[in-house]
Amino acid sequence: MKVALIGASGNVGARLAAELSRRGHAVTAIARHPENIAALPGVTAKAGDVNDKAGLVRLLAGHDAVISCVRFVDADPEALIAAVRAAGVKRYFVVGGAGSLEVAPGVALIDTPQFPPAYKPEASAGGVFLDKLRATSDLDWTFLSPSAMFVAGERTGKFRLGSDQLLVSDKGSSISFEDYAIAAVDELETPKHLRQRFTVGY
Repeated sequence: MKVALIGASGNVGARLAAELSRRGHAVTAIARHPENIAALPGVTAKAGDVNDKAGLVRLLAGHDAVISCVRFVDADPEALIAAVRAAGVKRYFVVGGAGSLEVAPGVALIDTPQFPPAYKPEASAGGVFLDKLRATSDLDWTFLSPSAMFVAGERTGKFRLGSDQLLVSDKGSSISFEDYAIAAVDELETPKHLRQRFTVGY
């Protein structure tokens, strides 16, 4: 596949680029500072800005799929969705957040007392992005939420998938960037959650 990866220089973006490269996909890795993108087989680093719609459309055109891996507070969901649409790409995969996952019927993680206030703006913006996607019918979008603890770790390939509920084990709720990348690329290669949100955790 030819995949455009927006936000390829970040923690998650770097793991996604590595996983896509490992599986032989051709990646256009987009970041404001492309010099920070690791050199990998099949990965071409390009300078791009989520706030430059015309430039982004040019970068995205001709790809089979777009992965958006940017901080929600730094991006306008409508502008990103419009750029993907204008580029003529149908498959849109968004790296989501855990805040909108349910911990009880009708209760989102972001609304629990223990949710860190410092993360609320990002989590709230992520929820808005998900709502915008759910109102989008002309793109084959997927929104993959990580577990509560989303950190650097090991690439084990051993994890669980869920839907809208936070996954919790006896060790809490967590997923590594590396295993998240496996779940994400699995979904790109074999779509099972078109126009859906799903989640991954141990």
